[in-house]
Amino acid sequence: MATSGTTTFDLQIDDIIEEAYERCGIRTNSGYDLRSARRSLNLLFAEWGNRGIHLWKVQLNEQALTAGTATYNTPTDVNDVLEAYISSSSTAGNSSSTNDIALTKIDRSAYSALPNKYATGQPSQYYVNRQTTPQISLYLAPDASTYTYLKYYTINRIEDAGAYTNTADVAYRFLPCMCAGLAYYLSQKKAPDRIQILKQLYEDELLRALNEDGSRSSVYISPQTYFGDGV
Repeated sequence: MATSGTTTFDLQIDDIIEEAYERCGIRTNSGYDLRSARRSLNLLFAEWGNRGIHLWKVQLNEQALTAGTATYNTPTDVNDVLEAYISSSSTAGNSSSTNDIALTKIDRSAYSALPNKYATGQPSQYYVNRQTTPQISLYLAPDASTYTYLKYYTINRIEDAGAYTNTADVAYRFLPCMCAGLAYYLSQKKAPDRIQILKQLYEDELLRALNEDGSRSSVYISPQTYFGDGV
């Protein structure tokens, strides 16, 4: 038996909304209901930002360093900075002679305790001030002599739903839990008798998607060793 030979299945925003309403046992063509559902979908995306790291939204960014400047703004769609390092060249200029130095992330208390935040030299630490648009502060402030670029991985916000003919900014593996989540959100407004079952279905679908969204790599766990005092 022949198969389709394609792997391009996706859903437009209006299809997602229709699927969610059907799970609530409702059919609607109301313009207000569509707007209400799109608003709920955007809130669902915001809630996912509190659930953890989604690999399809991780991005490598770079920032040219300015001597003596310690603090830099991230792009406006950034939610948080995951890892950072300084480099001797831009991404476009990477070669066998490019050198990278990893930076250690510190919290606000550790950064505030630094006695001279604007002393210049080779940075070794960074602090992320999570404003609406996060800022990265380096310590030491770079002298921009050997290491001239800051490169950092960010977790970015999921794009807004936008027009009903758009597809969602969501990886294929998250389509089931997106529809389940929107159905649960809509049930709170339209089908309160289905809230509990739709919530359980959503949590189950989301858990499977988050487990699948992990990075597959070997993990080694070593037991902690204690040495006696010889007594």
